[in-house]
Formats: sequence, C-alpha cells, structure tokens
Amino acid sequence: MAATALARETEPQPAEHFDVVIVGAGISGVGGAYHLTTQCPGTRFVVLEALESFGGTWQMHRYPGIRSDSDLYTFGYRFKPWTGTPIATGQEILAYMGEVIADNDLARHIRYQRKITRATWSSADNLWTLEVTAGDTGETSLITTGFLWMCQGYYRHAQGYTPEWPGMETYQGRIVHPQTWPEDLDYKDKNVLVIGSGATAATLVPAIAGDCRHVTLLQRSPTYFIPARNANDLADTLRQLEVDEAWIHEITRRKILQEQAEFTRRSFEEPEAVTKELLDAARLFLDEDDVVKHFTPRYRPWRQRIAFIPTATCSRASVPARPRSSPTRSSALPPRASC
Repeated sequence: MAATALARETEPQPAEHFDVVIVGAGISGVGGAYHLTTQCPGTRFVVLEALESFGGTWQMHRYPGIRSDSDLYTFGYRFKPWTGTPIATGQEILAYMGEVIADNDLARHIRYQRKITRATWSSADNLWTLEVTAGDTGETSLITTGFLWMCQGYYRHAQGYTPEWPGMETYQGRIVHPQTWPEDLDYKDKNVLVIGSGATAATLVPAIAGDCRHVTLLQRSPTYFIPARNANDLADTLRQLEVDEAWIHEITRRKILQEQAEFTRRSFEEPEAVTKELLDAARLFLDEDDVVKHFTPRYRPWRQRIAFIPTATCSRASVPARPRSSPTRSSALPPRASC
C-alpha cells in the first residue's frame, strides 16, 4: 500500500493546454486578452500574473505622485474612450483597466500569483511547456501552449536596479528604490537625495518637496521637460459640442499621434530649433542661470525621453511668442505652458 501511494505521488501531473498564454496582466496583457476575445473568438487562452491583482506597473509602483508620463488618449486603449485628464494618476489608470476587465468578462481568463519558473520549447511538437508556481501555495503545475505572448514589461519586477558605490554600506540614511517604495517611509522634514532626473524624478520630486526639509536632484545630465496644462483643448471643445466620447477619443488620439510624429521628426531634422523651444519653455519658470546650469541637457532632443510636467503655471510677465509656421519651417511645437 505504501509503495502504491508513493508511486501515485511521484507520477507527473498532466499539463493543462491553452492556445495562447499571456504573461502579465498589466496594460499590455489586459489589452492582449481583449483583442483575443474580439479578434480571435473561441481561442482558449490564460493570463498568468505574478502579482495579486492586475495593473503591472500601476499596481507595483506606489511612490508618491505616481502618474502617467504619456497622455491616456494614446497610452490607453483605442477601444476604450478615455474621459479624464490626459495625464492620469496610477489609481485612475487602475480603475480604467478594471473597467476593461469587467466590461469584457476578462477576469475568468486571469490567474493571479502565478509565476513561470521554467519555459521550454519543443521544435518537434511546436509547443511551449511552462512550469508555473503558485505564489500563495507554492504548488507547481505544467501548462503547454503553442503561442507564448510576453507582456510582462521590460524590467525586473522583483527588484529595481540599484547601483553600488563606495561607502554605501556605511551610509547612515535610508536607501529607497521607487519600485519598492515602503509604506512606512517618513520623509517629512528630512533631507532627501533623488538620483536620476527622468520621468520618475519629474513625478516624485514635486510630490514630496513640500514635506521635505530639502530635496537635491543628482543627475548625470538634465532632462528636457515639456511644461503644460493637464488638459487637451480639442477634446474639451468636442465635449462642449456634445460629441460622442468614442469619437472624441479617436479624433484626439489621431491628432496627438500626428503631432508627436511631427515633433519627433523636427527633433531629428531641426534639433537646434527644438532645443531652443524646450529651453524657452523652462525659462518661463526659471532664472537663466538655473536653466543653463541645471536644465540644459548634454544631448539633443529625443536622444533620451522627454519628460512632461502637467498643471504647469507661471507668473512671468514676458512670454515668448509662438513662431509662425512657414513653408520652410514646421509649426509642430511642444505644448505651451499656462501663463
């Protein structure tokens, strides 16, 4: 009896098969699940998510001020009209994704706390075999699929990259990575050093500056910033005309994509002009010395990502006029600040 019981325990478990396995229930994974249900009806698929809920980046990142750096008309789904302000908070994005899941009955396809610990491909069988571990029980199961759709993002979720430097082990303060921001962190009346000047810093620093004693931003090179109102005039006008939200979303989305493509083209073909326009926008808020010392990047626009500063307002009396377009010069300029 004992030998029979042992043999049953060691027998390999049969693998569960799906036509498609989506890895990650973030913005891409949820979008992929929607498109499978609408464009490939009848497809048997599953979404494997290591976290306890959907959202990916917007579920994991909890640092102060967490928000999008891209407008939700283009960052969001083309099939789900966005009705809020263009730049959205992390919670607003989670709510938006939750509506997509609920409206399209996608929850039944998602398995949470499921981590792929091994994946092997068989050319003979044209098949992936996945070893999946349940985070809540530790149990392991096998899944096979002909199509493995990786929507898990491009960075390591378990631990963000933290460089090492001499003396780090003797530092008396607390070292925190935004990706794993602790809920009990008390930065009130503290001196804070933020390493890096990209989109995360542009979000984090304004959110904590009012509570800290002093915030210092350590940067290898400044970042280009676009300061503007968190609004889209075209979308607001169309809403005043009581245009259907689906139309507003599509029209605004197309216009933004066209403007972004034109701005990117100008960044390559007219880098000096675009640089001047971006720095002139910074001059609406800062003294010339600060612009030159701390806000003039060492590289041309779009060699690195340009950060967006929403709800920007200024009190400068002199506001540079917007250049007129001409046959030899594009009129695609970065958004104007609200002055």
